[in-house]
Amino acid sequence: MSSISANPGGSRPIRRLALVTSQAFSIPNFRGPLVKAWCARGIQVFALAPDYDEKLRDDVRALGAEPVDYPLARTGLNPLQDLRSLLALRSVLGRLQVEACFSYFIKPVTYGNLAARLAGVPRRFSIVEGAGYVFADAAAGSLRRRLLRRAVSLLYRVGLDGAERVFFLNRDDVELFVGEELVDPEQVVLIGGIGVDLAHFTSSPRVASPPIFLLAARLLAEKGVREYVAAARRLHGLARFILLGGPDPNPGSIRRDELEQWAREGMVEWHDHVADVRPLIARASVFVLPSYYREGLPRSIQEAMAMARPIITTDMPGCRDTVVPGENGFLVPPRDVDALVAAMRRFIDEPDLTRRMGAASRRLAEERFDVERCNARVLAGMGLTVGLTAGLAGAPRIQDVRQ
Repeated sequence: MSSISANPGGSRPIRRLALVTSQAFSIPNFRGPLVKAWCARGIQVFALAPDYDEKLRDDVRALGAEPVDYPLARTGLNPLQDLRSLLALRSVLGRLQVEACFSYFIKPVTYGNLAARLAGVPRRFSIVEGAGYVFADAAAGSLRRRLLRRAVSLLYRVGLDGAERVFFLNRDDVELFVGEELVDPEQVVLIGGIGVDLAHFTSSPRVASPPIFLLAARLLAEKGVREYVAAARRLHGLARFILLGGPDPNPGSIRRDELEQWAREGMVEWHDHVADVRPLIARASVFVLPSYYREGLPRSIQEAMAMARPIITTDMPGCRDTVVPGENGFLVPPRDVDALVAAMRRFIDEPDLTRRMGAASRRLAEERFDVERCNARVLAGMGLTVGLTAGLAGAPRIQDVRQ
């Protein structure tokens, strides 16, 4: 474990910082405490996103940051379109005259870092939020996926070259990126999740009869949505099933007509995007995410754990780091509806598991996913907090914490 000094490598202090993302919604909802921490240190924060509306602008200003627009197509690899985005972002960063750029999500990380380098931004930081489906083992057999993986790997390798720190949410992604030489080990800081506000997502134990299962996610096929609905069909009448999320621009999105059909059939109670997920988590008995997408460390699971919900998820990178099997939930193989049904049956047949495993989830959330602790690792990695430690061993797996 390495100690990060207050000003690593004699780098210049940060007075103006550009936060670069592809989704404005994520700034107040996922990065709010970190933005506030920067502002509290006297840093002027410019929050760059391509899809602001007036409410989100107001929300970002309430954090102390200044919203800034830039053009970006969130999905797809159109070279001409992406080149225009890169040049536009370079222009914006040059105009803002920031000392640091902090990016997250794949295009901001790859193109954002390159644009920052071209604009002469001296200090560059990124969070890898998860490798995504293109790096999942299930994608290995597809020629298109293999070619896409090569392209994305090249973008990461070029984009992350020269970054001061690259923050990761799970050790599997560290091993992947270091093993494929997309990052240098000296750049790596493992933070173990972006964290949740434990005072906002409070413990609210619930044992419903029959049990209520909840899946809340971007509704991509790779999130295991169809497997969840298939399990709901098999267990129809024995439990209730809530599905939260709307169609996504991603090509792998579940179509709206398919979602509406499931709701008409009574298989699931479907809710589109909501401003506050807590009431739905509070209604649920168990949180489910049967994802075969290479997650970072799912924020949705962290929120459910904070509210004392047992977890059923897959034995996949990121997901597996949220569950101690048999203690706060169950891990199932990806794409395995039989195993998913069997895990759900445990909560149907043994109602007391909900309370016991829910309490364990809350304890684990307090130990691992307190947003203040997670942000402290980021601040230390940026050299903004003297005395804290950061590095590859900075955030052990959840299993290590319990030993």
